[in-house]
This record gives sequence, C-alpha cells and structure tokens, in this order.
Amino acid sequence: MSFQWLQLRVQEEQERREREAQILARLPRAIEETYRHLAGCVEIYAGAFGPESADIHLQASKIRITVREEQEGKWQQRAKVEISIIPSVPGFRIERGGEPLMIEVGLLPGDKLFYRDQDQFLTMDELTRRILDRAFFPKLGE
Repeated sequence: MSFQWLQLRVQEEQERREREAQILARLPRAIEETYRHLAGCVEIYAGAFGPESADIHLQASKIRITVREEQEGKWQQRAKVEISIIPSVPGFRIERGGEPLMIEVGLLPGDKLFYRDQDQFLTMDELTRRILDRAFFPKLGE
C-alpha cells in the first residue's frame, strides 16, 4: 500500500537534504567572501589609525581580527574578533567578547548567499558592521 503523505514527506526530506548539502559545500567560499569584505574594512581602519591598529587573518574555516591601540608608545590589543564556520547552523559563529553572534548562511538562486541573524536578513554592509563596529569603536554608541 502506498501512502501519499509518506511519499510527499520523503520527497520534502530529500530536497531538504540536498539544499543542506549545497549550503555546507558553499560555506568555505562564504567565509572567503566575508573575509574579502572584512579585509577591506580593516584596510580602511588601519589607513586611518596606523598600520599596527588592526590586522586580519584567514585560517582554513576561521577569520581572526585583532584591533590594537597605541598606549605609551606601544601597541596594545584592545579587541579580538573570531568568525568560525558552524555546519550545524549552517553559518558563522562570531566571537567578539561577550555573547557570541550566530549568523545563518543560506543559498539563493544563482549561487548567491543570504545572511540572517535570527529572523532578520542582513546585507553585507550590515554583516560587516555587526562584526566590526564594537571592536573598532567601543567608545561610540551603536
């Protein structure tokens, strides 16, 4: 006996698994794309406050950003941000001191990505701001 509801649910689950596999395969490229945008932000910040004021590194599935401030002639670390791939979300975990920020990464038609914080979709401009604003400008309000 064939149950129609079961056939539909099997098909839905197959499609869900396929989408999930596509997103997981795309996550490394997503972190590289995010890295390029963040590197541009770090370059602008370092251009304004000195080459030692900030740096960024991409290591496999993690981005590390260090922000420094000159005090008494020495550069002291003021903030650190780490962005890691989290396959279970799927997306990124952003550690920037305090509670981590979880960003879901999804796939749109045409191999384009979307970023979502809870139920709010983010542009790349909004994403870079959420990642860097507190680290770069802790004394300025949001």
